Amino acid sequence: MTGRSWPAGVAIVGAGTMGIGISHVFAASGIDTVLVDVSPEQSEAARAHAVRLLSLLEEAGNVGRGTAARAERHLSAAATVADAVHGAELVVEAVVERADVKRAVYEEVEAAAAADSVVATNTSSIPIGELARGLRTPARFLGVHWFVPPLLVPCVEVIPAAASDERVVASVVETLRRLGKTAVVVGDGPGFVANRIQFAMFREAARVVEDGIATAEQVDEVVRSSFGFRLPFFGPFTIADMAGLDVYADIFQTLERALGSGFAAPAVLREHVERGEYGVKSGRGFLELAQAQADELIERRNRAYVALAGLRRELDA
Repeated sequence: MTGRSWPAGVAIVGAGTMGIGISHVFAASGIDTVLVDVSPEQSEAARAHAVRLLSLLEEAGNVGRGTAARAERHLSAAATVADAVHGAELVVEAVVERADVKRAVYEEVEAAAAADSVVATNTSSIPIGELARGLRTPARFLGVHWFVPPLLVPCVEVIPAAASDERVVASVVETLRRLGKTAVVVGDGPGFVANRIQFAMFREAARVVEDGIATAEQVDEVVRSSFGFRLPFFGPFTIADMAGLDVYADIFQTLERALGSGFAAPAVLREHVERGEYGVKSGRGFLELAQAQADELIERRNRAYVALAGLRRELDA
């Protein structure tokens, strides 16, 4: 696949929720895709289930007409891992989140896959460098972390290991972008970006419930109707720059006094504030957003929030 931006064939090893979801993306785009699981029967059952799920999405109007039929033409099941990866230019491992199970899969894959095929893991949290240890050809290995459901969620985190070939990474990124995905290359580490942040939020949400400040239902409503309402349009650094980093630093002081050192302001935030870089109001913060750019963002934000509020009313009715 190196040097090409569209794999001639994809093998997905592990046909659970994520494996099936990833197969949707490739097969619905007309790429020959093979699913394989622990037995021929489970592989075939997964293929049939994948087509049924796409048909339901199509009936609901969530994907275009003909999507399920196109995917069905390009989706097959294999009896063994060796059969699945034979001839595949891209192999995506999507088995359970256990390093020992994944390494056993890689042994089978490397024994049967072509020398120039790319091998990717969909791990949600295990560092890619850890999984790459022991591979015969670590240069062709990298992480591609999808989100449920892969067909509908734009982002895919692309995580190279130290040994990953830059050409392999570039080829995978180009393929994902042609598939309509937002491919973001990030560094290697436990949980990568999305899950490290998401699980930190969940930890605090659970503590709020444990402390008796709110119920789970109340936390969900506050989050989805406050800062969660912004997140489809802006990431945390844009939000912070627009709010004011000095304000954030003051809030961290209050939280630290009440909740302990775990809520101390991050050093990188303190450094910006000490330099007088407060965000939009000073012309510089984590991002370089001039006031004119901020004004444009605010105008876009307001339109987006009105549209999102209308969509929520429609869906909640």
